[in-house]
Amino acid sequence: MNESTSKRVFNFSAGPCTLPITVLEEAQQEFVEYQDSGMSLIEMSHRGKHFMAVHEEAKSLAFKYFNVQMSLK
Repeated sequence: MNESTSKRVFNFSAGPCTLPITVLEEAQQEFVEYQDSGMSLIEMSHRGKHFMAVHEEAKSLAFKYFNVQMSLK
């Protein structure tokens, strides 16, 4: 265990959890620049192609993992 992981606090309560270091490092890099776009995802328009792709993937994964069927009515 290296120094950065040996001092980590693990949250076992409801809500946010402790994420793997590799996930946090990837998020850290993408926070500065998302997929060679020149900006971070949070700086982008909520109608832009990068943001909309992330939004659609998140919805799709949520429907899949929570076994939600979407009605087209």
